[in-house]
Amino acid sequence: MTAQDSATRPAAIAAKLTATASETTETTGKPGTTGTTGKPGKPGGLGKAGTTGTVLAALGVFAFSFSFPATSWALTGFGPWSATGLRGLLAGLLAALCLAAARVPLPARRHWPGLLVVAAGCVLGFPLLTTLALRTSSTAHSAVVIGILPLATATVGAIRTGGRPSRLFWAAALAGAAAVLGFTLVQSHGRPSLADLYLFAALLVCAAGYAEGGRISRELPGWQVIGWAVVASLPVTALTTALALAVEPVSLDGGTAAKALTGLLYTAAVSQFGGFVVWYRGMAAIGVPRASQLQLAQPLLTLVWSVLLLGEELPAAAPVTAVLVLLCIAATQRARA
Repeated sequence: MTAQDSATRPAAIAAKLTATASETTETTGKPGTTGTTGKPGKPGGLGKAGTTGTVLAALGVFAFSFSFPATSWALTGFGPWSATGLRGLLAGLLAALCLAAARVPLPARRHWPGLLVVAAGCVLGFPLLTTLALRTSSTAHSAVVIGILPLATATVGAIRTGGRPSRLFWAAALAGAAAVLGFTLVQSHGRPSLADLYLFAALLVCAAGYAEGGRISRELPGWQVIGWAVVASLPVTALTTALALAVEPVSLDGGTAAKALTGLLYTAAVSQFGGFVVWYRGMAAIGVPRASQLQLAQPLLTLVWSVLLLGEELPAAAPVTAVLVLLCIAATQRARA
């Protein structure tokens, strides 16, 4: 061995170790670790972590697809303001118990602005606006209007996080939104109703909450993000519940009691808390734009539940819309988000 060999070999080893550490940091966002850490980094869309994230986001969509039928059931026994207030109040109490049991510390100060956006959009705004819409609109129609939510979420997410989805991604997202918007206009004879205006406002505030929650979930576990959001909303939901129950009649007599209570408990435990746990974790793993496009399947699932659980008539254009939406989902998942 020469002196030159002795000096060169350690340098080569050091360079190799540096390159390995650099690759690990790019993958996980944390030097010296592997796998999904939940820390800021490059969202995964490929490999095992990406597959897991897609499955979790899909489970969230499946859970949310029952939200409108469950809300309709809740409205058989409660008024819209009472149902919204009780939904948030019960979810907040459940989240507070979970956070206390796990001894989760308060989020850092930098997280609270985003958590308040989640609270305003996903805990207060979206539930109230959609509940008001469901008083006069069918579950099937409302579900299709909210089908534009993935595009809104992807847009807000891209702006908020500085992401640049590909042209194919945006083309497929716009096509999916156009399909559900066309379906909506056909069903409402070209004139959006008051319920449609409630729904459009709901999807805008919800998109902001989804995008902000997905961003924060790269630093905090998803269940803590929605947990702190519903806990932060407790003063508002508690006051809303107290005032609403004083003026809105509650009807839990006969056969409506079981449906109303089941719907209320589902919206509180799953729609307002449990579904967000897997949804935000999935978005953190695969990125907000790609995860949001899985929601294109949500109105289709809700259409099925509206027929099976509520006995509503399936619109004739639903199968065509279903095919178009599924094609858009396939295209967005293949595009680099």
